[in-house]
Amino acid sequence: MKKGIALAAVAGLATVASAQDFSYTVVAPATVDTRTATSFTVTVIASGPGTHIAGGSFAVDGTDDAGAVSGMSWAAAGWSSINTDNGYLGNADYDQVIFGQLILPDFGFPPDPGSVLPATVGTFTVSLTGGGANGTVLFQLADAGGDFALETFNDDDDSFARDGGAINYGGSTTRVIPAPASLALMGLGGLIAGRRRR
Repeated sequence: MKKGIALAAVAGLATVASAQDFSYTVVAPATVDTRTATSFTVTVIASGPGTHIAGGSFAVDGTDDAGAVSGMSWAAAGWSSINTDNGYLGNADYDQVIFGQLILPDFGFPPDPGSVLPATVGTFTVSLTGGGANGTVLFQLADAGGDFALETFNDDDDSFARDGGAINYGGSTTRVIPAPASLALMGLGGLIAGRRRR
């Protein structure tokens, strides 16, 4: 690619890399105890060929078996200057988010130092309902559609892009444990039910 004509992440102008690994990873706590937490953070990390991330998009196809999630909010990483957030859908599902930066080194727009691969692209803050929620919450990233899903850049002014079908989307499961008072009530309910059967 001609020097100086690099990548505008949202425009999706990039060469397609062949046989390269593009992936998103989800980092979430294994367990959340509602005695001490009303929310927790899920971090999304991207990796691929090149030296920096230019931009991308994804959605979350979640599952809230615990009935524990009351809301989710997205915050793009500090390096990302082009952002779109389509919002929380319920049941640990999140509509498309877009993140990215303009990279034109010859025109005074070098890649942000915070975007070195693998790079954190942002975080979800997950709000909990509290009470007796007990079970698992799955955060599975998914293709959100559109022309690009992950784009990277290297120091030779080359850019690489993949659509959603050529990306490894990560996921993570968090176990939600109810507060002791809720556990006690559930246990008491079990004792009462057991006595009635006798």
